[in-house]
Amino acid sequence: MSKPLPEITIKAVFLGIILSMVLAGANAYLGLFAGMTASASIPAAVISMGVLSLFKKHNILEDNIVQTAASAGESLAAGVIFTIPALLLMGYWETFDYLEIAKIASVGGLIGVLFTIPLRRALIVEAKLTYPEGIATAAVLEAGNAKSSGAEDEVQGGLRLLSLASITAALMKLGQQGFALWHSAMEGATHLGRSVFGFGMDLSPALISVGYIVGRNISILVFTGGLISWFVAIPIYTAIHGYEGDALDAANTIWDTKIRYLGVGAMVVGGIWSLIKLFKPLMLGIQASLRAYSSVQNGEVLKREENDIPIKYVAIALLVLMIPVFMIYNDILPTPQLAILITIIMMVFGFFFSAVAAYMAGVVGSSNNPISGVTVATVLFASLLLLAILGSGSLQGAAAAIMVGAVVCNAAAIGGDNLQDLKTGHLVGATPWKQQVMQVIGVLSAAIVLGVVLDILHTAYTIGSPTLSAPQATLMKAVAEGVFQGNLPWDMVITGAIIGVIIIALDVRQERIGSDFRIPILAVAVGIYLPISLTTPIFIGGMLAHFGDKMGATDSTRKKGLLLAAGMITGEAIMGILVALPIFLTADKDWWPNYDGFGWLGPILVIAIAIWFIITLKADRTQVGEN
Repeated sequence: MSKPLPEITIKAVFLGIILSMVLAGANAYLGLFAGMTASASIPAAVISMGVLSLFKKHNILEDNIVQTAASAGESLAAGVIFTIPALLLMGYWETFDYLEIAKIASVGGLIGVLFTIPLRRALIVEAKLTYPEGIATAAVLEAGNAKSSGAEDEVQGGLRLLSLASITAALMKLGQQGFALWHSAMEGATHLGRSVFGFGMDLSPALISVGYIVGRNISILVFTGGLISWFVAIPIYTAIHGYEGDALDAANTIWDTKIRYLGVGAMVVGGIWSLIKLFKPLMLGIQASLRAYSSVQNGEVLKREENDIPIKYVAIALLVLMIPVFMIYNDILPTPQLAILITIIMMVFGFFFSAVAAYMAGVVGSSNNPISGVTVATVLFASLLLLAILGSGSLQGAAAAIMVGAVVCNAAAIGGDNLQDLKTGHLVGATPWKQQVMQVIGVLSAAIVLGVVLDILHTAYTIGSPTLSAPQATLMKAVAEGVFQGNLPWDMVITGAIIGVIIIALDVRQERIGSDFRIPILAVAVGIYLPISLTTPIFIGGMLAHFGDKMGATDSTRKKGLLLAAGMITGEAIMGILVALPIFLTADKDWWPNYDGFGWLGPILVIAIAIWFIITLKADRTQVGEN
């Protein structure tokens, strides 16, 4: 019997911690900016292979351990930035509390890891769910660790592309955000009679890259949601009620105060639908996991590749974690009895939504995982429950609802990521419990830095401003405050829910006829809720991926395109933080000099980025033709 390869080594743990922190910060910026995040597993795997290749001894399981920790960090960032900034936006916090953020993020993330451990065997081994990003990461790891000079050249080439894309996007962000050489977006509006039509496009390589990663279908649906808001709902609203002043300003005001709540209604329906649709397979999966545990208790010896953290330790850890969860809620709620009730409710929601996220990641991938929908549903339910107990007008109640949503959102974000990484490990022969330990390390590493990142970004850009609009956190704030203040535009929420039901019906039809173009409700709902200036570049990125396939893109060129997109996202996000750093340190928002006057440069550079994607996707086809 061959000796198993080392997995959790000092160099792998150290690199995993560093990447978890860096990618958590980058994804935090991206989520606050775009309202969407992207999986970092493949970039982390490529970086790991490049760095560990400098050591005499390294192997594929070490690379897998690194990407496991790193992807936990970027997933935790999504859970944090989708919810926690709402506490500042609603005025419950005056500044970001580092310790409180670390506590909420780490507790929520650990719950997500633990809840999904019993589901690994059911969803990966027995149900054999796809986990597309997990499979892609495994393919990258296997190709990069092949014993050939060609494989080494491919890894180094991937690192060069990743680095060049990061530098390019970082320089563009420095020019736009730091030196204000050009505006961040092109926007405009017109009117036809009394109806206003608005349109816009953010000049962001990161948003184009997000669209490329999520692909044609999702990007079309997100853009369609934007068109529903800006080309249907706003024109109808202004035709009925009229508008005052500048058309663009009027369109933005109406969207912000009325139309975006259509997305809230659609998201709530989408979250509930996810639970209904997945309840039966999840129950079957849990039963399968319990049967596996019983087999082990009866003396069955599992292979190394099937060893999870034992279920009894998982149960003990979850019981222990209820203590800090209770303490979080006890600090914000008037009575310990209410804190206990909310703790129990959170654990129930956390389990179901972590399981939903784990299942959905297996179907559509982590980047497309609809955690925002289930979080909105959680915040709305918690708000209505606390309203019944505490009465209207309670800032404490609204903040407590956000806290419930925050822990659930962190758990769900990590739940999907955990199963995706375990799928990768299943394919490359890793030991599950070691990956689960690295998930814990990745969560704790990211939790340490996210509070600092949020404070830096808020000092420089003001989270909630047009520069860093924090769409998801603003949504959570609006839902919680709207319930307690009685000013939630229920007519819009209900209309959005009806739109959601119609979209679900269309998706069910697509499923029945076997169409490869599905219509997941939460993708459309996110598009309805986001400004159209964000959904437009996402659509362009998705079309670039589609045209690349039409041009005959191979697996190799798709991987290069993915690395190009990941580099763009990472570079722009990290530079966004670096630009904010001197403003944070000096408390001078005018620290950077302004060189306005190069407005033509932004659109030209974005066009150049699109051409770069096309050239990258065509490259291998030419080589194949020559051979």
